[in-house]
Amino acid sequence: MTAIARPRRSVLYMPGSNARALEKARSLPADALILDLEDAVAPDAKAEARAQVTDAVRQGGYGKREIIIRVNGLATEWGEADIEAAVAAGPDAILVPKISSAEDVDAASSLLDKAGASATLQLWAMMETPIAMLQAQSIAAKAQDTRMTTWVMGTNDIAKELRCAHTPDRQPMMTSLGLCMLAARAYGLTILDGVYNDIKNESGFAAICEQGRDMGLDGKTLIHPSQVGPCNSIFSPDAEDVAFSRQVIDAFKQPENAGKGVIKVDGKMVELLHAEIAERVVSIADAIAELEAAG
Repeated sequence: MTAIARPRRSVLYMPGSNARALEKARSLPADALILDLEDAVAPDAKAEARAQVTDAVRQGGYGKREIIIRVNGLATEWGEADIEAAVAAGPDAILVPKISSAEDVDAASSLLDKAGASATLQLWAMMETPIAMLQAQSIAAKAQDTRMTTWVMGTNDIAKELRCAHTPDRQPMMTSLGLCMLAARAYGLTILDGVYNDIKNESGFAAICEQGRDMGLDGKTLIHPSQVGPCNSIFSPDAEDVAFSRQVIDAFKQPENAGKGVIKVDGKMVELLHAEIAERVVSIADAIAELEAAG
C-alpha cells in the first residue's frame, strides 16, 4: 500500500478516555485526529477508553478529517484486543507504537488482516526507540509489501531513551530525525514530526514547526487544539510558491516546450524535476482548499 497524497499538516492527539474531547474533535480544524488508547489513558481506564473511541468512530461526524486510532503496544495485555476492536470500528488508520523492526511491522499488519481489516485501512507506525532509528531502512522497506503508509516520530520517547535534552534547535535528536527522513523518503512513506510540550510557548512552537517543515516533514503531531491553527499555517504551501508552481506546470505543457528539460519561467531557469515538485505543491494546495471548504 503506497502513501496517500493528502494534507497531514496537523495531526492532533485526543485522549480516548475523555468523551468531551472526542466530541470536541469533530469541530476542530485539524487535518487528522489520533484517538489515543495508549499514553493518554491510565491502565485502569483502558477498556472504557477502547469502547468510547470505537463508538465515536462508528458514530462518525468527523467530516473529511482523517481518523486514526492509536492502540497499545503489541507486547502489552491490551494491544491485540485494541487492534481487533479498532478494525471493527473502521477508522482510516491504526497507529501502532514501539515499532522497532521489520518483524514488528509484519506482526502488526498480520493482526490487522486477522481482524478482517479492509484493503484501504492503513497501518501507521510510531518510530520512537534507538533500535528503530538503527533499523529505519529495513522498517521502511516494509511499505513495499504491507499496508504501512505513515511514520509518526515519537520525539518524547526518543529523548527519554537517548537521555538527551529537548533543546530549542533539537540538535540532540537530529540524527534520529534525519535517519528516519532518509528512510521514509526512500520508500515513499509520509513522516510526521513529534509533539511540542510547552503549549504556552507560541514562538517556540512556531520555530519547531518551521524547522520540521524546512527539513521536509509532512506535518506535525499535536497535543492541544490551540496548536492546530499555527501548525496548519506553517505547513501549508506559501501562496506565492503555489502560484509559481502553477506557472511551471503550465509552461511545461506548452507545445513549444515539448521535450525540453530546461525552460525559463518568470525569469528563472527550471528543470523537469522542478515540474515534479510543482505538481506536488499544487496537489497539496488544492487538497487543503478542499479540506478547509468542507469544514
